[in-house]
Amino acid sequence: MNKNTFKLASLGMLAALTPSLQAQKDARPNILVILADDMGYSDLGCYGGEIQTPNLDKLAQNGLRFTHFYNTSRSCPTRASLLTGLYQHQAGIGRMTFDDHKPGYRGTMTHNGVTIAEALKESGYNTAWVGKWHIAETPLRPDQRQWLAHQVQHDEFTPKENYPINRGFQDCYGTIYGVVDYFDPFSLISGDKPVNTVPKDYYSTIALADTAVAYVNKYAESENPFFMYLAFHCPHWPLHALPEDIKKYEDTYKCGWQAIREARYERMKKLKIFGDADNFLSPRQFTDSWEENPDKEWDARAMAVHAAMVDRMDQEIGRVIKALEENGQLDNTLILFMSDNGCSNEDCQNYSEGENDRPAETRSGEKIIYPRHKEVLPGPETSYASVGARWANAANTPFRFWKAKSYEGGICTPMIAHWPQGIKQPKGSINTQMGHVMDIMATCLDISGAKYPTEYNGNKIIPLVGESLNPVFKTGVRKGHRELCFEHFNEKALIDASGWKIVWPNNQKNWELYNLNKDRSEMHNLADQYPDKVKEMVARYEEWEKDYMVVPRPE
Repeated sequence: MNKNTFKLASLGMLAALTPSLQAQKDARPNILVILADDMGYSDLGCYGGEIQTPNLDKLAQNGLRFTHFYNTSRSCPTRASLLTGLYQHQAGIGRMTFDDHKPGYRGTMTHNGVTIAEALKESGYNTAWVGKWHIAETPLRPDQRQWLAHQVQHDEFTPKENYPINRGFQDCYGTIYGVVDYFDPFSLISGDKPVNTVPKDYYSTIALADTAVAYVNKYAESENPFFMYLAFHCPHWPLHALPEDIKKYEDTYKCGWQAIREARYERMKKLKIFGDADNFLSPRQFTDSWEENPDKEWDARAMAVHAAMVDRMDQEIGRVIKALEENGQLDNTLILFMSDNGCSNEDCQNYSEGENDRPAETRSGEKIIYPRHKEVLPGPETSYASVGARWANAANTPFRFWKAKSYEGGICTPMIAHWPQGIKQPKGSINTQMGHVMDIMATCLDISGAKYPTEYNGNKIIPLVGESLNPVFKTGVRKGHRELCFEHFNEKALIDASGWKIVWPNNQKNWELYNLNKDRSEMHNLADQYPDKVKEMVARYEEWEKDYMVVPRPE
């Protein structure tokens, strides 16, 4: 055989082998779940906001937007529910990350549930966590103030058995605690080791995206798909943003709360977020006017920083999307984006510095100012502040209320799904199907073919409650949940699949009733008009409490 014949034969053999080599590449989709923190329902441009979010808007334009997607109204319960596919009480975090010594309120994510990462890792997926954990008990130490300021070091921020690396995630980078200094975060870990120092130009949102991009590039070399949970800190307080991002919005909010709220509402109507409805803006919850506000400069700056934080998150998500594109993996990656709850009404500047997760000074010893009298502008590391209730009411347009409430302003999240190879609905569709963060687990199992175990690491596993969204991706509809229930610090609700909703606010004594089909923003309480409907739904709610480890707080 001459050389040319040998070459041709070799090429033929290689061509014959190529299909089998390609077949070895696992064709299942990558899954990227992106979670914002305390972001308002209408903050994104594709939901009516004035904040510049071109990357998320593009995902929405080429994917699906959900209008009736729900969280649990607060950070740590939502994260526990999302990762386990269970109601938050079953997952062990009915309230916060402190142990109340009741099964549904242990403050640490249960080991009687599995995480998405644990289930998908068993099925051959690469798994990564980047960002904020906040689902493990964080007891206080005697030297907490010094620890928060990085002036003393400890090896563990919570028992390491509860770290992400021991809950199915192979690659891990982020913070264990819930609130962080964006320029020098407390409780930062890589794997299971503390990251004790960061560069001078560090900014959390950028660092998390740097890590996510590195993982995307790493997994592009693997034969297996990946699951990544990218949980940004922003725009949760403190209001920390880069000067160049703040500058983009320095004049945007000088018109005040009501003008921004009304402008968002008009854009939502043009976008048909709620179809052809033209009367869904709830009344503003405050009677004071912007014109009479003595703190206009400070308040306009606060919302500008909030906007800058959302803007920067969008920029960094854009870099992650670009990495997927450059690796030829964007079309077969399911990207889900949502918020853990509505915008927060909290005035964090009125909290006690140096306690829990709120530092009193920086690493170098500079005092951190909590501007109770709005004496310093928010934005830099040396200020801890939040937007407050009036801006939260605007950020959650068109709804009433905010984080920690069971009204729509607390529990309804914008949700974007993007997956060119898997979503068969028209690009840019707006979907009204009711969904919940606990459905993310079932969706991941469905599209990956992974199994949900009955036992894991010697623990009996609670049956899955969430239901897959994949039928919605394919057909636009699904049978779904008969109802969704909510409880957080005695803020209660039940939403029936037919659109009826009951709400029990913690500071009242009677259930309220709303028809979300006709009254999306809960403006008309129909409890007196339909007492039998209230009674029937309350009975179902009380059964849920018994079945799902819910223990209401004493009045």
